[in-house]
Amino acid sequence: MDKRYEKIIDLPHHKSSTHKPMTLYNRAAQFSPFAALTGYESVISDAQKSYETDMEHTGVHGETED
Repeated sequence: MDKRYEKIIDLPHHKSSTHKPMTLYNRAAQFSPFAALTGYESVISDAQKSYETDMEHTGVHGETED
C-alpha cells in the first residue's frame, strides 16, 4: 500500500451533519448520461441475430481459431 495513505485508510467514512445521504435512486441517476446510447442494446441484439443467421447459412458454428 502507498505509505501516504497509511494514516487515513482505516478512518471511518465521513458523514455530513448538514446533508442527508443520497438515495440509491439518485446515485444511479448520476450515471444516466450513459443512457444517451438509447437503442444501442437493440442494435447489438439485431447485429447478433443477423450474424447468427449468416453463420447458419454458411454452415459455420461457434468460434473459429485464428
